[in-house]
Amino acid sequence: MNEGKALEAFAALSQETRLRIVRLLVAAGPGGMSAGAIGEAMDGASSSRMSFHLSHLEQAGLVISRRDGRSIIYSAALPSLAALIEFLMRDCCQGHPEVCNPAVAALSSCCEVPKGSGCA
Repeated sequence: MNEGKALEAFAALSQETRLRIVRLLVAAGPGGMSAGAIGEAMDGASSSRMSFHLSHLEQAGLVISRRDGRSIIYSAALPSLAALIEFLMRDCCQGHPEVCNPAVAALSSCCEVPKGSGCA
């Protein structure tokens, strides 16, 4: 990710509703959510308000949409979010991995698969 793309992503995330939408879609996983369900989760926001925010996030490359019948389903663009994190952390340690270890540990702990879940 280059600096211009990172700035565009950060600009999109700097608004409270859009940040909440991205976090909601990350939690929803690859299946995503319909625009209506996202609006309900955002305190019943109007469809025009959701359309504005979702469009902004999609233009920044942070969410993707697909049509499913009459609904539009939105998902977090996980590769783009990973690239944004990588952009921030790329030069963090400069030969001293202990500098980055807390950030890596925080990310690793949220992605651990519980034992006995059947996931490998």
